[in-house]
Amino acid sequence: MSERVILVGVETDESKYNYLESMHELAGLTKTAHGEIVFSLTQKRPKVDRQTIIGKGKVEELAQLVDAHEAELVIFNHALSPRQSQTIEEQVGVPVIDRIQLILDIFAQRARSKEGKLQVELAQLDYLLPRLVGQGHSLSRLGGGIGTRGPGETKLETDRRHIRRRISAIKKELKEVGAHRERSRQKRQQSSVFQMGLIGYTNAGKSTILNLLTNADTYSEDQLFATLDPLTKRWHLPQGMETTITDTVGFIQDLPTQLVDAFQSTLEESRGMDLLLHIVDASAEDRQQEERTVMNLLKELEMDTIPMLTIYNKADRIDEFTFTPTLFPNVLISAKTTKGKELLAEAIKREIMDLLDPYLLTLNADEGQALSEMKRETLVLSETFDEEKEQYIVRGFAKKKSLWIRRMEDELDN
Repeated sequence: MSERVILVGVETDESKYNYLESMHELAGLTKTAHGEIVFSLTQKRPKVDRQTIIGKGKVEELAQLVDAHEAELVIFNHALSPRQSQTIEEQVGVPVIDRIQLILDIFAQRARSKEGKLQVELAQLDYLLPRLVGQGHSLSRLGGGIGTRGPGETKLETDRRHIRRRISAIKKELKEVGAHRERSRQKRQQSSVFQMGLIGYTNAGKSTILNLLTNADTYSEDQLFATLDPLTKRWHLPQGMETTITDTVGFIQDLPTQLVDAFQSTLEESRGMDLLLHIVDASAEDRQQEERTVMNLLKELEMDTIPMLTIYNKADRIDEFTFTPTLFPNVLISAKTTKGKELLAEAIKREIMDLLDPYLLTLNADEGQALSEMKRETLVLSETFDEEKEQYIVRGFAKKKSLWIRRMEDELDN
C-alpha cells in the first residue's frame, strides 16, 4: 500500500548549487519507500525559517494542498527539530517527517543481518528519543507507514527510560557482533586472497556488477539503498586467481550523521581491502556531484588512500564517444553485456598487476599440487614446461608477503 505524499524543499543561498539534485533524490527515496508523490512544494529563501522551515504563508498553502490532494504524509528535504515537526504537523493536520526519518525507514526495510537490524534500531531510537515529548499523535500511527517501520517500531513507548535501556543493550550487542566481525576480517587479511570492495553512490549498479562477476544472485533493483548488509563473494579471474568481492551500502548526498555512524560497519568491511571498485552511473545527470559525494565520504572515513579503480557503468545509456571520464584509472562498461564482463575482468587484472609483485619461479614436475595452489593464490601470466629439466617455469604476480615471493627470493639467494 502506498501513501500519498507531499514533498517540501527550500532553496537557500547555501543549498542552491545542489538543490535540484537533492529534491530529485528525495523523490527517488520516497518512491523506494513506496510513497506516491502527489505534489512538490518548493520555496526560495535566503535561509530556512527557524520555526517552520518554510514561511508562514507557505505553511498555510501546504495545509490547503494536503486537503486538496488528500495527502497522508508530508516529507521535508531538511532535518527537522522536534519542535519544528510538531509545529508544522499541528498546522497541516497530517504526520510530518524529514529526509533522515525517510532514509532510516528505507534502511529498516532493507536490513537483513542481525547487525544491520541492530544498527537501524539504534539509529531510529537515537533519532526518536528527543521527539517523544508531545508526540502522542505521531506515535499512534507507528507501524502505519513511511518513517515508522523497522525493528524499533513496536518498542517506542513514551517511557524514555525504557528506550535508553534498549539503546544501551543494542550498543553492547553491537560491540560483541563487531568483535566477531573483526576476528573474521583479520583472518581474511592474513590469508593470501586478494580482496576487493565495491563502493559507490546508491543505485550506481554495485549489486548488478557483483552478480555479473560472481553469479551471487543478490538483490539488485533500480532503487536507492537496494543493498544494506555487506556481502562477500568469491570471484575467480579468467586466469584462475581467486579473489573476494564485498558489496556495501550505497553512498548518498547529505548522508545523515546518524547513518554515517550507524553504518560505519558496512563500510568497515572495505577498510582492509587491497582494491576498491568505485561504481559510477555514467548516465546520471549529476554524475560529478555523485563522484564528489563518494570521494568526500571516503576521505571522512579515512579510506581515501586505498587503491581504487573507477568503473563507469550503464554505458548502454550514453554516447560512448562523447563521454569524458573524470576519475582515473577507469573502465567504461555496461554490466548488462558479456563484453562488459570481459572489459571489467581485464581492467581489474591490470590493476592487480600494478599492486602485486612480479615473480619468476621454477617448480619440479612432481609439484602439481603447488602449481594448482599458485594458480589459485596468484595471477599466473605464463606457465611453460621444460622437458629437459622436467620443470615448470611460471611467471606471474603475487602479494608481497606471500609464500611465492619468499620462495623466489630464496631461489635467488641460493
